[in-house]
Amino acid sequence: MFTSSSFRKFIPTLAAMVLLTQLVYAEPVNINTADATALAKALTGVGPAKAKAIVSYREKNGPFKSVEQLAMVEGISQKLIDKNRADIRLGAEKSGPAGTPAAAEQKKAAKPAS
Repeated sequence: MFTSSSFRKFIPTLAAMVLLTQLVYAEPVNINTADATALAKALTGVGPAKAKAIVSYREKNGPFKSVEQLAMVEGISQKLIDKNRADIRLGAEKSGPAGTPAAAEQKKAAKPAS
């Protein structure tokens, strides 16, 4: 059982776990609408310079049509894309189970053919 003394020792560990959980479960980011600050915050390995390059590429070439197109941005490698794939969104995709691409396909498939 926890005593008040042992519980006090456990608090810093608990606080660290909560903070790390928030870092690991970052909110997905829409690469077609997010600003450089949001991109740098949401994507692992993407700092301010790479985030600005993503926004600049998007402004010059239009919205990204695929996640793979990010590799055309200077400084963005396929390895970096793969590492962040779960946190990258395109277009009107929403985060969460209802807004996942698979859910959208299921919804589309459930509609009767006309």
